[in-house]
Amino acid sequence: MSTHTTEGTGREAAPPSHGGGGYQRGLGSRQMQMIAIGGTIGTGLFLGAGTAISQAGPSLVLWYAVAGAVLFLVMRALGELLTHRTVTGSFADHARAYLGPFWGYATAWTYWIMWVTTGMAEITAAGQYVTYWWPGFAQWKTALIALVVLTCANLISVKMFGELEFWFALIKITAIVGMILIGLGVLVIGFGDAGDTASVSHLWADGGIAPHGVRDSLMTLQIVLFAYLGVELVGVTAGETKDPEKNIPRAINSLPLRFGLFYLGALLVILSVVSWREFQPGTSPFVAAFTKIGIPAAAGIVNFVVLTSALSSCNAGGLYATARMLRTAGANGDGPRTLARLNGRGVPVPAVLVSAVVMAIGVWVNAVDPGHAFTYITAVSTGGAIMVWSIILLTHSSYRRAVREGRAEASSYRMPGAPYTTWLALSGFAFVTVLIAWDADTRVALYAIAVWCVLLLLGHPLVRSRSRSSERSSGAA
Repeated sequence: MSTHTTEGTGREAAPPSHGGGGYQRGLGSRQMQMIAIGGTIGTGLFLGAGTAISQAGPSLVLWYAVAGAVLFLVMRALGELLTHRTVTGSFADHARAYLGPFWGYATAWTYWIMWVTTGMAEITAAGQYVTYWWPGFAQWKTALIALVVLTCANLISVKMFGELEFWFALIKITAIVGMILIGLGVLVIGFGDAGDTASVSHLWADGGIAPHGVRDSLMTLQIVLFAYLGVELVGVTAGETKDPEKNIPRAINSLPLRFGLFYLGALLVILSVVSWREFQPGTSPFVAAFTKIGIPAAAGIVNFVVLTSALSSCNAGGLYATARMLRTAGANGDGPRTLARLNGRGVPVPAVLVSAVVMAIGVWVNAVDPGHAFTYITAVSTGGAIMVWSIILLTHSSYRRAVREGRAEASSYRMPGAPYTTWLALSGFAFVTVLIAWDADTRVALYAIAVWCVLLLLGHPLVRSRSRSSERSSGAA
């Protein structure tokens, strides 16, 4: 087996990966920017924030800022890896190159299971949202229709996926910007029914910044991280993006502005217009704010936005990202070789279909016990995301070591403050993991992750053995 060396050093460079070849660069700058923006806005903000506000009060804004800062460091680390070597399925490919084959395998399958479980929740949620307009329409029918339509869109071409995600993201952005502008109108000129009671002082004078105490406030960090799930989608789209050397840094550098506007800005305005005491678990803070202002169509508007947000999550993460990771696993011998096949339009059809079939099982599972499914799934998804984000940071650290030793070329787009910022971000994830273990409602996520790690350890020798057998058979033929 041959190796390759870094030019001019004579030393062995990181081993190549094969997960990114064969794709078509069908995502333009317009679609790339919207995917980057839409990836940071999900149902965690539109729905989950209601529960978090009732528990943390105005201090929730602080935790969104802290989590945003940590995830910006993760994305800068990923951005440096991507500009060094742009591939689709990059988490797995770079982990394989700089941490070893097992980590490439573990990353691909962990990212797949994380998004498949999230997709299960999202298509079921879509069924629940549609009953707002058509109460008699069976929830499972909506979920099935949504899954079939999105699967067909992903099978057609990456451009079709990009167009769908562009419009989904545009709807979410419009809703948030509209909320911010209307809220500012209420605060500045007393617009609407909330004009007499709205005040910025709600942020500190109504029971304090953390009215239930620091402990209860900190426990919302798991919900906050779930809201940011999908920020790493920029990395998955890298191999199908036009001019990635320019568009990827541009998308990542705009993250602080997007975090500040869509999360911090929206929450600050909402909590100023409506006292935190008026928010209830399971109720969208956007619905509560629009209703308080006196907009009669508030519930319908936000319900439509949350529906598109759920479809967006299923489209981008549940189908697109999982298919690319499965294809990476198949191409690198970490799964069946069939998963690596692309059609004439550069679409990994077998990988898309496998993800869709597994998500269809989730429709039935969620229909059996919808009451607890969403809480468990979000906790498990957050645990999987912490694993993937941590592997990105560890991969970046190993890559930097390879650069110092002359085994890899340096990227012009560098993570600031590394390695100190790398360990700072990892410490943050470790702290959230402790909080997840502390709460009995979310502790199930750690049990699930522990079982998953055992399955990964047991499965790796098996898939590698089958891969070697397949290679020998191909060679003999």
